[in-house]
Amino acid sequence: MSARTVLFLCTGNSCRSQMAEGFVNHDLGLQWRALSAGTAPAGYVHPLAVQVMADLDIDISTQRSKSVAELGDQVYDLVVTVCDDAAENCPLWLREGKVVHIGFQDPARATGSQQERLAVFRQVRDEMRSRIIPYLTALDASL
Repeated sequence: MSARTVLFLCTGNSCRSQMAEGFVNHDLGLQWRALSAGTAPAGYVHPLAVQVMADLDIDISTQRSKSVAELGDQVYDLVVTVCDDAAENCPLWLREGKVVHIGFQDPARATGSQQERLAVFRQVRDEMRSRIIPYLTALDASL
């Protein structure tokens, strides 16, 4: 059986969707193939997202921020919106596949010292892993 495909969609495609892509490809790479995109891409992967994923030996440094329009007519088994704005704009996603929303706060909006901002990125990272991986594992088992 070939791997199912999942698209993680957010606005900037710089933090949350990038981390989700990294987790799925690392943790569930035999069952799922993940990609990510943004409705209004930032054009870069946030350095703190790269750093906090590297803390877990997951390298997202070669991933890049891209527009959902760049993905053309690809079909996904699942589209997961990870921010409220993308969820609101997701009705534009008229292709095949199931769409679900699993929202997370935007760590790029964190303020304070470098350590305080890193703490927010780590909190979001950990919450993402604890919610997305079990969701996809359960979904895979039910299919």
